[in-house]
Amino acid sequence: MVSQPKPTSDKSPYYDIEKEAGVKCTFHPFFKVEGLTAREFRQQKINLLDYTAVVFTSRHAIDNYFKLAKEMRVTIPEDMKYFCVIETIALYIQKYVQYRKRKVFFGNTGKIADLVPLMMKHSGEKFLVPLSSVHNDDVKNMLDAKKLKHTECVMYRTVSNDFKEEDKKTFDFDMLVFFSPTGVKALKKNFPDFKQGDIKIATFGPATAKAVEDEGLRLDLTAPSKKYPSMTGALRDYLLHENGIE
Repeated sequence: MVSQPKPTSDKSPYYDIEKEAGVKCTFHPFFKVEGLTAREFRQQKINLLDYTAVVFTSRHAIDNYFKLAKEMRVTIPEDMKYFCVIETIALYIQKYVQYRKRKVFFGNTGKIADLVPLMMKHSGEKFLVPLSSVHNDDVKNMLDAKKLKHTECVMYRTVSNDFKEEDKKTFDFDMLVFFSPTGVKALKKNFPDFKQGDIKIATFGPATAKAVEDEGLRLDLTAPSKKYPSMTGALRDYLLHENGIE
């Protein structure tokens, strides 16, 4: 079970994994993302045009940044710079603006720490960091330590996407794939008596991995890594080896 929405494209790597590894992927996000309204965002007293660069840690951040800009009738300057934790997120920006390498920068590991050296090369910029309502001060502390000019703001919130009673009765999977600590917490909320047993658990990102370990669960696969920057790449390799295909 993959704790993400079902892919909208038939060309999703998950469908390739199904064919190659002989598995069935079920998609059910453990939480939903809701963007703040323009009215809610204005309460933070942040002007989008006061910043010359934006730091994106997820596609949700990108979607809600441009959604809020549209709602508030703010035209984002063409010379705005975008810093993304990984290339797949950087490429997603093309949904909203023309992609130009001179203004889009990305890290290789998916970790904000890997992005900081790139940001320091542009230390004259004023960075805006859109975040979820559920976050810690790690990013703030990291950028403070490097004396970068930055402001964190909340642009979206996560709410539990609880399982229906009939879905709980058919909850029977060999592997659970999580992409956020919120998803792990939602698992325990929906299934307080959950016993892992032989069920494999895969996570994307260090915070998600820590959440699994904090819950006393066994972690079988983690991403990203230098070899596999995406979850689908790591998952494919793991399943093919497990099934003796490669």
